[in-house]
Amino acid sequence: MGVTPYRIETTRLVLRCWEPEDAPLLKDAVDLSLEHLRPWMPWTPDEPEPLDAVYERLRTFRSDYDRDVNWIMGVFAPDESRVAGGTGLHPSDGDESREIGYWIAADAIGNGYATELAAVLTRVAFAALPVDRVVIRVDPINERSDRVPAKLGFSKEATLRRRLPQKQGSGLRDVNVWTIFRSDLAGSPCEAYEYVAYDALSRVVAQG
Repeated sequence: MGVTPYRIETTRLVLRCWEPEDAPLLKDAVDLSLEHLRPWMPWTPDEPEPLDAVYERLRTFRSDYDRDVNWIMGVFAPDESRVAGGTGLHPSDGDESREIGYWIAADAIGNGYATELAAVLTRVAFAALPVDRVVIRVDPINERSDRVPAKLGFSKEATLRRRLPQKQGSGLRDVNVWTIFRSDLAGSPCEAYEYVAYDALSRVVAQG
């Protein structure tokens, strides 16, 4: 099964499992980013959600994290005073792979955070889990997001037609599938990004 990393510190960010008490910070980040997120994230609400709804969703995220069903993480400033986005290591095509997803808050765009978190999560996946492959799937129209795996040494395997859901069940979108294998990590640009990963008891489980 490997080791579950609950908190990851990078040079500029903290990636960790969501806690229910993060609801106000997450709500603020999403509310300020609605127009920015809607074209790409089907889960984006039509208007600001009630705080209680965000709170209940984070309770579900934490439950899934503890049961190793899905590792959905928040992206925080180093002092954890604000949410800069969301990410995670998600189940993908069986036990031998994980998928990285990410979104960046509107006021945090342009800082290279998506590249940094994707690089570090790739390293953590291979260090802490018995996986052989990490996957990133991106809408080809989202050029900014599509550049992230390319910069990190991922290989573009395919463009699959009509695979990504649109908001509210409308037509499907195409998706670019990017992958990196364990054997490809050494010498890749991912290794330029440092991190320390901790378990739920704050013990170091991986670093690089």
